[in-house]
Amino acid sequence: MSELARAVRLMIFDVDGVMTDGSLYYNDAGEETKAFNSLDGHGMRMLAGTGVKLAIITGRNSKLVEHRASNLQIDYLYQGVHDKREAFEALLARAGVTAAECGYMGDDVIDLPVMTRVGFAVAVPHSPEIVRKHAHYVAAHHGGRGAVREVCELIMQAQGTLDDVLAQYLK
Repeated sequence: MSELARAVRLMIFDVDGVMTDGSLYYNDAGEETKAFNSLDGHGMRMLAGTGVKLAIITGRNSKLVEHRASNLQIDYLYQGVHDKREAFEALLARAGVTAAECGYMGDDVIDLPVMTRVGFAVAVPHSPEIVRKHAHYVAAHHGGRGAVREVCELIMQAQGTLDDVLAQYLK
C-alpha cells in the first residue's frame, strides 16, 4: 500500500461523504450548506505543498464546493459529473498524468469507475462493502471527520515528505 501511495502525483477527492460527513443541510430558502473539516483542508494544503496536485470530482453541483476548492487552491474541479469515468479521462489528459499516478478517495458506488482505474484507491469506513472491497486502503476516520487528513499524511509519509512538512511547524 505504501508503494501505491508513493506513486501518487495527483490526488482526487469526492466531496459528499469524503470531504464532508455526507449530510446535506437545507435552509428555509432551499439553499444547501455543508460542513468541511479544517484539519482535512490543512492536510490537503500540506500535500499540495509537496508537489502533489489536487482535484475534486463530484456528482453534485454547488457554489459551496467552488468556494472550498478556491480556498484550498485545488488544481482541478469537476462538478455536476454524472459519469466520473469521463471526467477522470479528461482530467488525466489535462493534468498530464497516468491513471497509475493518481489516487482517488470516494465513498459510494458512483466512485467505482474511477477507483478501479487509479493506482491508489481509498474509501472511508462507512462506504458500502463493494466500495471498501475495491479500495487499496480504507481510512480509519470517517468522511468529514479527518479521513482526508489521514490520507494526505499517509501519502506524504510514503513519499518521504511528511517529516519535512511537519518540521516547518516546529521552528
